[in-house]
Amino acid sequence: MDLPTSADLRERRTELDLTQSELADRADVSQPLIARIEGGDVDPRLSTLRRIVNALEEAEGGIVRARDLMNSPVHSVEPDDSVHNAKELMDGKGFSQVPVVRDGSPEGLIGNSDIRQRDEENVGELPVAEVMNESITTVEPDATIDTVDDYLNHNAAVLVVEDGQTIGVITEADIARTVS
Repeated sequence: MDLPTSADLRERRTELDLTQSELADRADVSQPLIARIEGGDVDPRLSTLRRIVNALEEAEGGIVRARDLMNSPVHSVEPDDSVHNAKELMDGKGFSQVPVVRDGSPEGLIGNSDIRQRDEENVGELPVAEVMNESITTVEPDATIDTVDDYLNHNAAVLVVEDGQTIGVITEADIARTVS
């Protein structure tokens, strides 16, 4: 991974016609810190550097956020719904999985693989809560595509949550569609 140098940051900022103060406001850091970084007087922490680079990318119009990727409205089932109802929703919408949501709050995911793993004759009659995967990952609508992509390396889907309410869902297909 190549990190930008102080000269790189200064050059990008001036190309975007941003003052140090404007960049500092966008990155939520102080103007003197921007000046010291650009002057080579201080090596910023990685988290600070990431905020500055994200602010520059956003100024360029190049940052894709979770709100730009998510599918909304969310088609979901409740934990008390039957697995049969969840399967009908997935088949009807062409989904391989759906979020499990109670009163807008995410509780898990249920997918075809979860249903197949239950080698029971009456699996369709079971409540979703007994079959669903409770391991879910959520992000705020402002999360970057990089953050969402990192989570998707370990999860089948990422739920977008705002004020405790599920407002969107993102899968690998959504990332691929955006990247291509």
